[in-house]
Amino acid sequence: MAERNEIRVLLADDHAVLRAGLRALLNAEPDIQVVAEAGNGQEAIEKTAALQPDVVVLDLTMPDMNGLEATAQIARRHWDSKVLILTMHAEAHYIVRVLQAGAMGYVLKSAADTDLIAAIRQVHAGKAYLYPEASQILVAHYQKSRGKGEEGLEKSPQSLSERERQVLILTAQGYSSREIGAQLHISPKTVDTYRQRLMEKLDLHHRADLVQYALRYDLLKRTEEP
Repeated sequence: MAERNEIRVLLADDHAVLRAGLRALLNAEPDIQVVAEAGNGQEAIEKTAALQPDVVVLDLTMPDMNGLEATAQIARRHWDSKVLILTMHAEAHYIVRVLQAGAMGYVLKSAADTDLIAAIRQVHAGKAYLYPEASQILVAHYQKSRGKGEEGLEKSPQSLSERERQVLILTAQGYSSREIGAQLHISPKTVDTYRQRLMEKLDLHHRADLVQYALRYDLLKRTEEP
């Protein structure tokens, strides 16, 4: 049984040997405890519902239900569990899609021994985690996807109200509407209203777009409190 101050983790990957290695790695940390494992996406959903772990570490390519769909279901059901993707895929479209689905972190398996523990702690703290090169990949992907002749037309953060800017930064950092509302002392529904308004102002359409926008304007490095 994990202590109250430990980060409770569910590991979901279809390779049992990899899960065993990750379990040993994580359980060696004094503040992390693996409370369950899953071999496919459907099992991950069921165990998340039953155990409500703090962090769900998901592989993208699993049988029965892949990690992308499992992420989306966890996000839609408004559980408090944070999703962290652990995968071999470094391509931009994978990163964008999992952020759109509601994941708060993205770590490559090739760097799991150095990045995973830090990522779990950061995601548990309510902050988004991307491996270092992912930020560059997202920015390059966004620049490539923009139509020709649109450069310079994007509105800057100064076009937003102070409250809209706060909601933008907290959303990009991975906080849910309920968590943002608690920080700003407003209702989750009001948070959603501010988010919709700012996305219309900035002509953004997905959570991944907000993360990319915040990265371009260096907003995630700001330390001021809302």
